[in-house]
Amino acid sequence: MKKLMYSGAGLLVIALAFLAFNMFSSLTLTDSRLDLTEQKLYTISAGTKKILTEIDQPINLYFFYSDKSTKDLVALRNYAKRVEEMLKAYERGAAGKIKLHIIDPQPFSEEEDQAAQYGLQAVPLNQAGEQAYFGLAGTSGAEGRQVIPFFQLDHEEFLEYDISRLVQGLAKPELPVVGVLSTLQLSGGFDMEARQPTPPWLVMEEIRQQFKVESLKPGIDQIPETVSVLLLVHPKQLPQPTLYAIDQFVLRGGKLLVFVDPYSEADTGMQLPGDMPGSDKASDLEPLFKAWGVRLVPGKVLGDGSYAMSVSMGQGQRAVRHAGWLSLPQTALDQADVSTAGLETITVATAGILEPVEGAKSRFMPLIQSSQYAMPFDAQRFDMLRNPEELIRELQPTGERYAIAGRISGPAQSAFPNGIEGRKDGLKEAASINVIAVADTDLLTDRMWVQVQEMFGQRVPQPWADNATFAINALDNLAGSDALISVRSRGRFSRPFTVVEALQRDAEVQFREKEEALQTRLADTEQKLAVLQQKQDPSKTQELTPEQQATVQQFLQERVKLRKELREVRYQLNADIEALGRTLKFINIALVPLLLTLAVLALWLWRRRRQA
Repeated sequence: MKKLMYSGAGLLVIALAFLAFNMFSSLTLTDSRLDLTEQKLYTISAGTKKILTEIDQPINLYFFYSDKSTKDLVALRNYAKRVEEMLKAYERGAAGKIKLHIIDPQPFSEEEDQAAQYGLQAVPLNQAGEQAYFGLAGTSGAEGRQVIPFFQLDHEEFLEYDISRLVQGLAKPELPVVGVLSTLQLSGGFDMEARQPTPPWLVMEEIRQQFKVESLKPGIDQIPETVSVLLLVHPKQLPQPTLYAIDQFVLRGGKLLVFVDPYSEADTGMQLPGDMPGSDKASDLEPLFKAWGVRLVPGKVLGDGSYAMSVSMGQGQRAVRHAGWLSLPQTALDQADVSTAGLETITVATAGILEPVEGAKSRFMPLIQSSQYAMPFDAQRFDMLRNPEELIRELQPTGERYAIAGRISGPAQSAFPNGIEGRKDGLKEAASINVIAVADTDLLTDRMWVQVQEMFGQRVPQPWADNATFAINALDNLAGSDALISVRSRGRFSRPFTVVEALQRDAEVQFREKEEALQTRLADTEQKLAVLQQKQDPSKTQELTPEQQATVQQFLQERVKLRKELREVRYQLNADIEALGRTLKFINIALVPLLLTLAVLALWLWRRRRQA
């Protein structure tokens, strides 16, 4: 047998067997996959599989990718390969209900016209006018159409979510119904002080463009079955039947986006006699929140010295920082949640603090948080506030990051386990709820996120913050099925060289310090020169005194010295990275083969001794 294996005939038999196995596997194992990536990037999640099983009519997916035009863009090509593999996984998982078409739209071709007709965006590649398409269009039936104009590389974590959202939109093309219940005049009203009508809040106009809106009265005792998501804004002094209706709506699977506030500046209602200052501006869902495992810290407004906004004190006066009005950057937003991922800035005014209740079975995940330079203020403090600078002086950071908004999910109990009068047969608990709570209502007002200009009788919005985008993202996420909500970020395909990046950052810090030192010395020297020139005779401005010459010479020597140090820093950066590269090359090229060779020799010696 050994002679046959080492003979030419034996090698031919092995080669034929190898080819036969490849042919057999290509014909019979086409749907078999082995995903060895760390975060299972090429495997669709359980939520996506559920969405695929609910498809009733065939769906066509058109993946437009300019393969020839992007031959030199390695990162884009790698990501495109991942998108293609993911789409093929959808096609396999849909059991024939999804047909995938992969199209390379050449310039001035019918395919390019088709891509433009679907609304896909071509991205310019160079100054020569070359463009690339990298998007997805889906159709279902006669009118169903959904589009991803371009797959953004910085949105890679949400690739599966975006595709699943598109597929679900094709499977269920009707617009989700958002029920709006608010004690604020979101849809417009009448300003008693100015004695004139007020226009609708722009955030409501944005919502109406993407959802079917149904207005609900604060005294309602039943949430309609047609409502997919309930938008609750400033639920102030709601009667018990309304609270019970909200409780039962959430327990039976309804989604809720709620904005509460310890001090709503948008609430301009009259204060009743005997009320505490600021108490009429507060709203809460205390009994429901408690049952869901979260609470709004009562009577407290969040102050933050790091994210404090600059506000104007009036015409001709300087701007001051307001610790109660916060401009929250990306670092304050959860980039792993689809509601806040990719947003740059959210602004809030006199926001509250949300925190989980100890021992709660539900999960509370913060979406928006303060910095560590924050502390709670009494809400009453803002009734007497005259100068926002007082808050900065009073601020004593606790070192804790406070949650302004969060997602509540998981098991929950009813806030009314025994029901209410006349309604005793309601749900007692739920295995999973889906609620997003925000401790501020002012972020929805126009002044906190958009500038409006009147042009030819039309209101033209110019957003400067992402407040409305956050609200729409949250509604859009909640409007999907539980399966879609479960599809979260899956991680990135690319794996950065973290050690190399750390070396680069350290060297850049040193380089920046040296550069700043050079610029400082340059400014000092120029100032000295200016002073010396002012002292000399105006008729001899072109001549340099010995003192000036010595100063200039000293500066030149310093500049040469600093430039040499800068070169040394740059050289050290490259030297550290090159040393790391040499070490890795040695390990991969020499050390690993050497260890394997030694292991084989050791095994050979061991077997030889054993045979002897």
